[in-house]
Amino acid sequence: MMTHTGEKPFKCVLCAAAFSEKCALKYHKMTHSGEKLFKCDLCNAGFSGKNTLKYHVMTHTGEKPFKCDLCIAAFSRMDALKYHMRTHTGEKPFKCDLCNAAFAGKTAHKYHMMMHTGEKPFHCEMCDKSFLHKNNLNQHVVTHTGEKPFQCDLCDSYFSRKTSLKRHMMSHTGEKPFKCDLCDAAFSRKCDLKYHEMTHTGEKPFKCDLCHASYSEKSALKYHVMTHTGEKPFKCGLCDAAFSGMTGFKQHMMTHTGEKPFECDLCDAAFSQKQSLKQHVLTHTGEKPFKCDLCDAAFSRKNRLNRHMATHNGEAIQV
Repeated sequence: MMTHTGEKPFKCVLCAAAFSEKCALKYHKMTHSGEKLFKCDLCNAGFSGKNTLKYHVMTHTGEKPFKCDLCIAAFSRMDALKYHMRTHTGEKPFKCDLCNAAFAGKTAHKYHMMMHTGEKPFHCEMCDKSFLHKNNLNQHVVTHTGEKPFQCDLCDSYFSRKTSLKRHMMSHTGEKPFKCDLCDAAFSRKCDLKYHEMTHTGEKPFKCDLCHASYSEKSALKYHVMTHTGEKPFKCGLCDAAFSGMTGFKQHMMTHTGEKPFECDLCDAAFSQKQSLKQHVLTHTGEKPFKCDLCDAAFSRKNRLNRHMATHNGEAIQV
């Protein structure tokens, strides 16, 4: 009868929870005490409720008795099916009181509210950092331990995050699922596609606080700031050279190894820098993209245009 009346006489003395059944209150109290009476026979997991154990066992057996009538999806729990059905109906009953956001699930609503309050309940025991989600904390902890549990089946690489392993596997398969709608470019990472799209829109959201420079990528801004600070974290182990960016460092190392990965398709020339190859190709095509604004002169290289401009300015040219 209490299911009709909504009466819940069994109240928790430690929080505001209330229940229509005494046994339900008993199991709820275990969430405060940490007691876990129901143990899994297949692993060491323990649970405070009998139903929770029942659903856990299905992760071992693979059983998914709750099936969607509209697609092939199936679930081990009724609440998971109920949540899934909202992807078909578009229902979002959990609404934010502080903004217009709405959510299909209670958990998503809960985490959204924490964005307003700034609450980060998962704390790292090794440093002062806190996180909104438990999986973010787990990923952070391995930065302290150095643990890399995710191994590549095709090479000896190990990774601390499953997403990093998944991204690495694309280097073997050559898969690039993120495609640009405006050109033929494709990328293995969604963030790379996002930055690429800015080359079409011209958007440069990352702005330098010390000058007027702005960039489409956060990493590019980071390296630019080093031109102000003079910081050069990339140091050569074979000489005293140091660089603010990884690209400059890699190109420098080729001067030691003699590596020249950029090869001309029209002759046997090879170069350590892509820009040097581009300039070389112009000797084959005869193209002269650098044009003088004061006369009809044109040049295949920018430094030659600069020398030419000095003749207009009356500057002395050193040969």
